Amino acid sequence: MIEYYGYEEILLALEEPVEGEKCESQYDLLWKGVLESTFWHFMNFMFPDKTLEWDESCEVEFLDKELQQLLPGANGRKGVRNVDKLAKVILENGMYHYFLIHIEVQSTKGDGGLAKRVFEYWYRLYDKYQVPVTTIAILADGTRSYRPNSYDISFMGTEARFKFNSYKILDQDESELRENPNPFAVVVLTALLALKNRKADDEELLSIKRDLYAQMIRRDMTVDCMRGVYDFLARYVHFDNQENMLKFENQLKRDFGGDTTMGIAELLLEDVRQKAVEEKVLQIASNLLKMGLSLAVIAEATGLHIEHLKELK
Repeated sequence: MIEYYGYEEILLALEEPVEGEKCESQYDLLWKGVLESTFWHFMNFMFPDKTLEWDESCEVEFLDKELQQLLPGANGRKGVRNVDKLAKVILENGMYHYFLIHIEVQSTKGDGGLAKRVFEYWYRLYDKYQVPVTTIAILADGTRSYRPNSYDISFMGTEARFKFNSYKILDQDESELRENPNPFAVVVLTALLALKNRKADDEELLSIKRDLYAQMIRRDMTVDCMRGVYDFLARYVHFDNQENMLKFENQLKRDFGGDTTMGIAELLLEDVRQKAVEEKVLQIASNLLKMGLSLAVIAEATGLHIEHLKELK
């Protein structure tokens, strides 16, 4: 039986203890959750030089059930860890009203059938919907030589080649990810550090997770997006002793100034609210500077230091 998960179901499932095969299954759920919560960031990260203008004001429609019905049993292959997402993206203008993007995340090399499978998905999706379809495979496995990006078929002089977008996590530059302001860069950085530090002990993992959290809060995103990224970075890098998860969250509250009675979700919300207040104060100060008020008056009205106002001016 195929199970479909919404974001709330994903969060509930992630609260269960993880070990063995269940741990691998939760990695799948983490990818499903973070792709949904960061979808527009994901699109702009993967296609920074986009030639199409998609409408980010529209709610994204995920068609995962429809996708599974096109190729039943595709995710039941032994030894293969993969996640399939299908999203309907509304366009602002152009010949087509929308296009489809099929995202596959594969965290193990498996049986090598990825290229054939995404080709089958592509032609069935195109046949059913008659709109443009693009495919991106995120390769989160640890095998450097494994990098499928096309599927070839030929018979008696008739040939076809299907090429698709292939994104290898191990190929990514850690320093570039750290400098990239897109929140999805933190997701990729998390997966990259998880691969690089597969033999790290729990103390080393604590340090890695704190570093990832610091990366996350530097970026501008909504609360829901931040919750998705946090759930991913907190659980994708997996502790051997789950008691260290509580230790990690308590460290975050101390390191980043949260109330010890406040949950991480509330801490994230408070952080976003504080940033919004700071931006509003800066906007007010900027307007008062344009009106010609003195720095002393503006400092008293806004609570900003005069040196800060000089920089703003």
